Amino acid sequence: MYNKIIKLIIAAGIFAYAIYQFTENNIGNGIMFILLSGVFVFLYFKNEFILLAFLRLRKQDFEGATKWLSKIKNPESALVRKQQGYYNYLHGIMVSQTNMNEAEKYFKNAISLGLSMNHDLAMAKLNLSGIAFSKRRKQEAAKLLSEAQKLDKQGMLTEQIKMMKENMKRAQMPNQHFGSGGSIRQQKRRS
Repeated sequence: MYNKIIKLIIAAGIFAYAIYQFTENNIGNGIMFILLSGVFVFLYFKNEFILLAFLRLRKQDFEGATKWLSKIKNPESALVRKQQGYYNYLHGIMVSQTNMNEAEKYFKNAISLGLSMNHDLAMAKLNLSGIAFSKRRKQEAAKLLSEAQKLDKQGMLTEQIKMMKENMKRAQMPNQHFGSGGSIRQQKRRS
């Protein structure tokens, strides 16, 4: 995996060649090279392997998404800060199926590095809420769930948030014993 600076150097070189084409009165070539340099600038901010992993994840192909993410060897040098957040976010989604402790670490890293879309941030907090709830940290889970609900302005996660709230309410309710009351010994003494 190449360093992210190399993409900018390539874009600057192509842009310089585009200006040379303009001076040679090759306007069409110049415009084409400016657009080509724009592709490299776009790939600086949106990593191609993360985009391909998102496409695989959209098709529920977790193995394919993992394959594309594994091509990023050193995320600190290859990705900008927000893309490092998405790298951790995607790893958290993959690992949440098997290892909750590792998924929690990835989701916390993703939130600290930053995610640019509110619904992605809400999804990360919702997953962290579920992990905290399964580890019996109910106050932290409730706090994360309310933060996720505030971030979900488009209503994409309302069903999952509602299910999580119902599960939290069920866990807080005491067990109720139905019947005539008392234990079996007390019922034998009465008869």
